[in-house]
Amino acid sequence: MTSSYLDLFNQIESFANFLARGIMQKRIEIVMRSLKKHLYTPWAIALSFLLLLAALFAVLWVLIPPPPKTMEMATGFPTGLYYQFGERLKTELRGEGVALQIKATGGTQDNLALLNDPKSGVGFAMIQGGVANTSQYPNLVSIAGMFYEPVWVWYRDTAFKGEGGPLRVLSQLKGKRVSIGNDGSGTLALSQTMLQLSGLTEKDIRAEKLKPDEAIKKLNSGELDAVFIVAAAEAPILQQFYTVPGIRLMSFDQADAYARNLPYLSKVSVPRGLLSIEYDLPRQDIQVLAATATLVAHDSISPAMVSLLLGASYDILKSYSRLQKIGEFPSSIGLDFPLQIDAEIYLKDGPSFLHRHLPFWTAVWVGRIMKILIPLLVILIPLFTYLPTLNNLLLKLKLARVYEELKIIDKNAHNLELREENFKKLESIELRVGNIKVSRLEAKELYDLRGHVGDVRSRLNQLK
Repeated sequence: MTSSYLDLFNQIESFANFLARGIMQKRIEIVMRSLKKHLYTPWAIALSFLLLLAALFAVLWVLIPPPPKTMEMATGFPTGLYYQFGERLKTELRGEGVALQIKATGGTQDNLALLNDPKSGVGFAMIQGGVANTSQYPNLVSIAGMFYEPVWVWYRDTAFKGEGGPLRVLSQLKGKRVSIGNDGSGTLALSQTMLQLSGLTEKDIRAEKLKPDEAIKKLNSGELDAVFIVAAAEAPILQQFYTVPGIRLMSFDQADAYARNLPYLSKVSVPRGLLSIEYDLPRQDIQVLAATATLVAHDSISPAMVSLLLGASYDILKSYSRLQKIGEFPSSIGLDFPLQIDAEIYLKDGPSFLHRHLPFWTAVWVGRIMKILIPLLVILIPLFTYLPTLNNLLLKLKLARVYEELKIIDKNAHNLELREENFKKLESIELRVGNIKVSRLEAKELYDLRGHVGDVRSRLNQLK
C-alpha cells in the first residue's frame, strides 16, 4: 500500500516537473521572440554601432593622456646656470599654464639618481655630457643639448712659477692641492676622467672634493693651488672667481687629444676678456674643453611637453651666446642619451602645424582628438564599403520580422476565436509593408512579401 502511494507521488512530481519545464521553456521562447523583435531593428543596430564607437573613443582617450600641468625639474646649485636656466624655463612655462617646480641638487649625478627613482617625482633634469653611464639608465632620453659647459681650471699663478710657466697640461698638477668637484657633481666625474687619462690619481694631486663656494674660499686663502669647475660662461658662480688675486685660467694645449679620446667633449676657443672685460679674464686667448649641458627626461614624456620645452628653450638660449653661435643650440650633437623621437623631428623641422598656429593647450586637445579620430577612420573607412551589404541585411531583418508575424497568423488561421484578431494583425502588417521604402535592386523582395501577405489574406477569407 505504501509502495502504491510512493509511486503515485513520484508520478505526480514527474508531471509537475514536466509542466514546470514546459512553462519555463514557453517563457524563454517568449523572451527570445521579444529580444529578437527589439534587437534586430535598424535603430538597435545603429545604437549598438554608436555605443561601440563611443567605447573605442573612450579607450583611446585614456591611452593618450594629456601632458601634466605640474612638473618637477632637477637642476643644480642655486648659484649655477642649471638652476638659473630652470628658473627661466619656469617663467616661460607658466605663461602656457604649466607649473614647473625647480629642485636644487648637487649636480649631474644627483640628477641622474633622482630621474632613475620613480618615487622622486622628478620628470626631467639638466645633465652634464660625458658623465652618465647610459647602460644604467635605459629609460632616459635626451630632449636636446642646451649650451656648452667648459671645463674651467682656475689656478694661482704663483703656484706654477718656475715649473714650466703657466698651467697648460694637466700633468703639471702633480703634487698640487686641487679641488676636483663635490660628490654628486658632473665636475667630479669629468675631472676624474681627465686626470686618469693624464696618468694622475687623486693622491698624486692631493685632491679635495669641494663645493664651488668652498673651493673659491680655499683658493682665495691660498689653501688650494687649482680648482676644477664645469660651468657655462654665463654661470653666476664664475663671477666669484674674478676677484681672487693672482688668478688665471688654464689653456689646454692638448685639447684636440682630449676631444679625440672623449668624443662627448668639444674644443672651444675663448677670446681674451670673454668672461670679464673688467677683470681681463682670461688674460689671453685660450682653448678649453666643453661638455654639452643636456635636458634629459623619461622616455614616457608627452610629445606635447617636448614641443613646449624646446619652444621655450629657443627663447631662453638667445641670450646664451658667449661661446656658442647664435642658433647653435638647442642641438642634437654631443648627447649621451638617445634623442627623443619628437625632439628629433622638432629640431629638424620646427614645431608642428598645430603648435605653430594654436595656443599650447588648444593644440594639445586638438592633437589628442586627431590621434583618436585617425585610427577610428582607418577602421571605419573600410566599413563604409560594406554599407550596401549592411543595408540589405537590415532590410532582410525587417522583412523577417514581418514573415515571423505572418507565420503566426497563418498558423492560427483555422482558430475561429482568433479570426478577428488575425485580421487586425494582418491589416497592421499591410500598413507597415506599404510604408517600407526600398531601392530598385531590392524591389523584388518587397513585392514577394506583399504577395505572401496577399496569400495569407486570401486564406483567411476562404475560411469565412
